[in-house]
Amino acid sequence: MAGMAYKRPESVLVLVYTRTGEVLVLRRHEPADFWQSVTGSLEWDESPAEAARRELAEESGLSAGGLSAAGVTRRFPIVPPWRERYAPEADHNLEHWFLLELPVPVPVRLSPREHAEYAWLPAAEAAARVGSWTNREAIERFVPARAPG
Repeated sequence: MAGMAYKRPESVLVLVYTRTGEVLVLRRHEPADFWQSVTGSLEWDESPAEAARRELAEESGLSAGGLSAAGVTRRFPIVPPWRERYAPEADHNLEHWFLLELPVPVPVRLSPREHAEYAWLPAAEAAARVGSWTNREAIERFVPARAPG
């Protein structure tokens, strides 16, 4: 299939958080200082749920037990630095959201090829740190605010 030389303009965002409102964020190598949740493009032959499970394992080493579809998608323009990865007619990406709530923060095994470090941050701090508006919206919409004190 000719399209397989290009990335599929469809992705997942997997929001990993705790019951008490800490959010897992990962710092990418490139672009420098870009923080995000677990994310990634769908392969041509996989469903959004399959991609979410795969990306979660690849980027964090976490098990997908408890992973659920958020029932939310967002469509956004593909930014110029990444345009060459997609077919010329593909100018927007469709992102599917998934949620994984954990009881407490756990150690993460990063993909050293993609990410330099990780942090568990309070929801408000995580929302301020992530680089994409969709990631910020997902945190603000789904992560419980931690009570002061």
